Amino acid sequence: MKMRLVFLLLTLVVLVAARPKAGPKQKCKSGPVDLVFLIDSSRSVRPHEFETMRKFMIDILSTLDIGLNATRVGVVQYSSQVRTEFSLKAHAKLDTMVKGINEIIPLAQGTMTGLAIKFVMDTAFVAEEGDRPKVPNVVVIVTDGRPQDRVAEVAIEAREKGIEIFAVGVARADMASLRAMASPPFEDHVFLVESFDLIHQFGLQFQDKLCGVDLCVESKHGCEQICESSPGSFHCLCLPGYSLNEDGKTCAAIDLCAEGKHDCEQICNASPGVFTCDCSAGYKLNDDKKSCTMIDFCSFGNHSCDHECVSVLNGYHCRCQEGHRLLENGKTCQAIDLCAEGKHDCEQICISAPGVFTCDCNAGYTLNDDKKACTPIDLCAEGKHDCEQICISAPGVFTCDCNKGFKLNKDKKTCTDMDMCNTVKHGCEHQCVNTPGSFYCICPEGQLLQEDGKSCGTCKSANIDLVLLIDGSKSVRPQNFELVKKFVNQVVDSLDVSAHGTRVGFVQYSSRVRTEFPLNMYHTAAEIKAAVMKVDYMEKGTMTGLALKHMLENSFSESEGARPLDRNIPRIGLVFTDGRSQDDITEFAKKAKEAGITMYAVGVGKAVEDELREIASEPTEKHFYYTTDFSAISTIAENLKLNICPAESQGEIEVKDPCACESLVEFQQATMSSLEQLTQKLSAMTARLEQLENQLLSKK
Repeated sequence: MKMRLVFLLLTLVVLVAARPKAGPKQKCKSGPVDLVFLIDSSRSVRPHEFETMRKFMIDILSTLDIGLNATRVGVVQYSSQVRTEFSLKAHAKLDTMVKGINEIIPLAQGTMTGLAIKFVMDTAFVAEEGDRPKVPNVVVIVTDGRPQDRVAEVAIEAREKGIEIFAVGVARADMASLRAMASPPFEDHVFLVESFDLIHQFGLQFQDKLCGVDLCVESKHGCEQICESSPGSFHCLCLPGYSLNEDGKTCAAIDLCAEGKHDCEQICNASPGVFTCDCSAGYKLNDDKKSCTMIDFCSFGNHSCDHECVSVLNGYHCRCQEGHRLLENGKTCQAIDLCAEGKHDCEQICISAPGVFTCDCNAGYTLNDDKKACTPIDLCAEGKHDCEQICISAPGVFTCDCNKGFKLNKDKKTCTDMDMCNTVKHGCEHQCVNTPGSFYCICPEGQLLQEDGKSCGTCKSANIDLVLLIDGSKSVRPQNFELVKKFVNQVVDSLDVSAHGTRVGFVQYSSRVRTEFPLNMYHTAAEIKAAVMKVDYMEKGTMTGLALKHMLENSFSESEGARPLDRNIPRIGLVFTDGRSQDDITEFAKKAKEAGITMYAVGVGKAVEDELREIASEPTEKHFYYTTDFSAISTIAENLKLNICPAESQGEIEVKDPCACESLVEFQQATMSSLEQLTQKLSAMTARLEQLENQLLSKK
């Protein structure tokens, strides 16, 4: 390899006749050459390796006769791109050329060698860059990697233009790629060295190698076996099967067995540079002369095993088939009865086969999927019965029964409905309504069924599940959000809050929806009001449609505290917003009302009346409220209390601007009307008390 590199360096000076015995500072003369170094500076070239490459170029240049009329030198580096560091005409002196090489900054990218060769061919060897006619063009490519593009075609084109290419590969370089780049003959133009350090070493020794003599012939070299000459130097080699010792002259036989450089499976027999394989006792060498196979003593036909013969090292033993065991004589096999030996886990019946078992069940039972346990056959579950309502199963048989509120007929299969309202003490305060097998209570108009499902009461004492859907968008603003929370607490003050009475849930929405507390979290008005005041303002958008969806699918679920629908507890949703929704509300506003939820819509400021009316339940006027100012929402809270509890409102449902004179007059009129009604009731009660007092006096 070193001889090839020396030949490269000799060729770089283009057929110069070396001057024997040149001094260490004497240069070898050559004819004019236009020489371009094409240097790989991809990211795989480490910084210290690039420094070695830099020094390599400088060392070679120091051996050449540099000048505009002698050897001209250019340097091009490449990675994913190509860059001229200096052209053939840039420097006429060695010192400026060295300065230019020392100033090169590596590109540190990919390895586009084909692109670089094309660049040198089209750009470096042109008259404008210093190329001379009838002067040999030489390119030295130094690379450590595999090209990331195609090099063969562009290298052929460059060689056809008369460019002589030397390819020097280091460490990881690909030999096939180097041959594709270089000029023929490849043994004179392709070189692969082990490290950048070796390139540097050749650079330092270039002058001596260029001008040296054959030291193997003209000196006492001291090589034990072979002396190989190179210009100005020599080195010792050994015959095949031997390696050079540390003294660089004597040779030692290579023991491939001791060095582990063999592929014998068992025994390695060494001779200088070669080896043969052998096997241990009880084994024979295979045809590949490397691996070993145990000698099969069963194949000799001298065994008497009942079932199978198994070869072992230097012998054999008998083995039984699955489900059998080997007897003490070591040859005979006997079937294993796991059922008889109790080695099973069948719940009822065990059926034996050699070494295995299966399970079965008694009559009236069926085998489970685990194939071990048994389950009574349910004719009931399989639908193999003619009971009208309830089937009671026993293993393999069944009997019929009826649901509560029904009685079994004489045929022991069909059932007859019992009139529960007439046959049991239903306890309904107002009216009992019979249903198949059961009953429920109803209340007169204007009253609601209470928690016990039997008694009736007014709205104040009635039970409702109320979810407050509050807009927390950016347009509300923090100070107004505090007013909204006070509005919520005014609504809470009007309700009979308890675990068995009214339940309240709070949901805030903006661009997303967040449950602040569900229906089943707090059981007193004080707890709810305290929790409301701790709610943090969300800001961002106004996704009212998304909030309605959340209320319908989550807030009124039993998991969040809504009481079952069959309890007939009214479900009320109250939406408070100050602006137009950024999503569609139509679908879930409709679904909420279809689900039996009574919807109230309260709007402030820029709230859209059409959207509020679409959310509100019928009659819209009773469930829709609007004011232009946040400061007036306390009045809405008062009116809202009256409309949730119509028995207490005396029919006052319309909400107007509380600051308008007309509204103040109407409010005063409504107040006076209420006071008049209360006065009439007080007079009636006074008369009744006087009547009772007179009755008591007459009895005395």
